[in-house]
Amino acid sequence: MGPQQDRSAAKPYANGTAAPAPGSGRKENKVVRYKECQRNHAASIGGHAVDGCREFMASGAEGTAAALLCAACACHRSFHRREVEAECDCSSDNSGVAR
Repeated sequence: MGPQQDRSAAKPYANGTAAPAPGSGRKENKVVRYKECQRNHAASIGGHAVDGCREFMASGAEGTAAALLCAACACHRSFHRREVEAECDCSSDNSGVAR
């Protein structure tokens, strides 16, 4: 038998939104977007050259291996600059009250 997998860990959705961990009780939505490719294609010859890909576009459907490859530059998603946008839960009781 193989190692047990932690099924309680948050799994990301296809659009980059992180799913909340079960039982966390927090309503914190974070949108993750992958921007320009930063892979150095000339590293093997001692130089620095990037391909100019401006934004990650998935090559395949969610849940497939192709979903982690960029359709524009064929690099893995991890080579693209990760940008996290946090959305605020502004439904607090004391909004607008000065202290």
